Amino acid sequence: MAGFVNRDNRVPYYQRLFQEGSKKHVRQWNQSSRSKYFLYPYYTVFAGTFAGCMYMMTRMVLGHKTWYGK
Repeated sequence: MAGFVNRDNRVPYYQRLFQEGSKKHVRQWNQSSRSKYFLYPYYTVFAGTFAGCMYMMTRMVLGHKTWYGK
């Protein structure tokens, strides 16, 4: 906790950044320059999880309870 005592206040910077971005009709979580490093892995995991769930639901309907084989 001692490392945060002398840290500069970044809140006004980010408020200006996000208020400027709102004029461009960009969602708040996508306005930062670092957004793509957080969002693209999230989108990849989300799409993979969705695809895996759909695959297994289809297999369950067909009567198979494992990822492969019978």
